[in-house]
Amino acid sequence: MSLPQVVPDPAMPERVTIYEVGPRDGLQNEQGVLSTEVKAEFVRRLVAAGLPVVEATSFVHPRWVPQLADAAELVDLLLEEVGDPARDMPVLVPNERGLDRALEKGVRHIAIFGSATETFAQRNLNRSLDEQFAMFEPTVTRARAEGLDVRAYVSMCFGDPWEGAVPIEQVVAVGKRLFDLGASQLSIGDTIGVGTAGHVAALLAAFNEAGLPNESLAMHFHDTYGQALSNTTAALRCGITTFDASAGGLGGCPYAKSATGNLATEDLVWLLNGLGIEHGVDLTRLVETSRWMAAQLGRPSPSAVVKALAGG
Repeated sequence: MSLPQVVPDPAMPERVTIYEVGPRDGLQNEQGVLSTEVKAEFVRRLVAAGLPVVEATSFVHPRWVPQLADAAELVDLLLEEVGDPARDMPVLVPNERGLDRALEKGVRHIAIFGSATETFAQRNLNRSLDEQFAMFEPTVTRARAEGLDVRAYVSMCFGDPWEGAVPIEQVVAVGKRLFDLGASQLSIGDTIGVGTAGHVAALLAAFNEAGLPNESLAMHFHDTYGQALSNTTAALRCGITTFDASAGGLGGCPYAKSATGNLATEDLVWLLNGLGIEHGVDLTRLVETSRWMAAQLGRPSPSAVVKALAGG
């Protein structure tokens, strides 16, 4: 495998954490439904490739995301193999019922998924922008009381397909309210991939001014307009050290047609390798995993690095 020449940038972090979302965010938008065993094998391979956090699934009602209807069975299988429910294998929970299911299975890390805009809150959560906090508050409070770690996603932070531009102050206000419910980390989502580098820097500066330090923030980029790596570089320069990514560039959002694939984990790793930034992921094994998953899905991987290194 050819590797990028390493040229470190002293203005960037020495190490970052890659938060792998492929098994949940990546597969939820697929037309077909994979078997539970294939999903479990996907998670196994990602863990074996060195990814420190692998978001396994979502305890959402099967009617809304049929691709993840086997969440309970998948978690049973994974926890039985791992033998330690505290392993960093989070699940998304939409509400208290989802939390109940997670607690029943011994999950120790959960995530909630909020919206920075009114329209997407209505479409995705069937709640108003303000009502979403009332829905999440008891979920987070109970989870924290049970000793669970809680991550909060906030979507549509850079633009909304129905509302257009989203004011930075609105994003910060919503994100801070979600974080202040009791989350340990806030993941800032460019759900439809319209963000650019300057926008990233301005939004992160606003979050910092509102009292959220970089250690509490993660970035979740989509590559709809080819800006994900540029935006990642901007976030690195701002001091962000956690990035969401999806193996092979899988994913999107079933409630926003313009939300195409996530930032590919391989593309992120290639960038980090070139900058000499540590991350702990074996790129060769990761590419092999994405090629394997592409075969399961019956189509080539959209990741540029997978295509370059393995022919798709």
